[in-house]
Amino acid sequence: MTKKIVFTDKAKDQIQKITSESKSKKYFRISVKGGGCSGFKYSFSFDDSKKDDDVEFENALIDKTSLDIINGSTIDFKVEMIGESFVINNPKATASCGCGLSFSV
Repeated sequence: MTKKIVFTDKAKDQIQKITSESKSKKYFRISVKGGGCSGFKYSFSFDDSKKDDDVEFENALIDKTSLDIINGSTIDFKVEMIGESFVINNPKATASCGCGLSFSV
């Protein structure tokens, strides 16, 4: 199975901006954790090193388990009146909550 994640230009620019500002934020980490009101939730953090089960997409890291769940997704960065955030459009998600960070597959 091909592992494919699409990053919009806005997401790429924001990741590059953040990771270039600090040595401790070398990589932008995207992961999926159990929990949230719909079963799973997206987690965004930073890391200074890769782990054995990470797949690298430019300056972003996704562990293989999380990648299986979000494979085929588009990662975007949105600036709205209520704030700025990374957003994942996951075609495998069958339901999500109002905040957009919790979903089920």
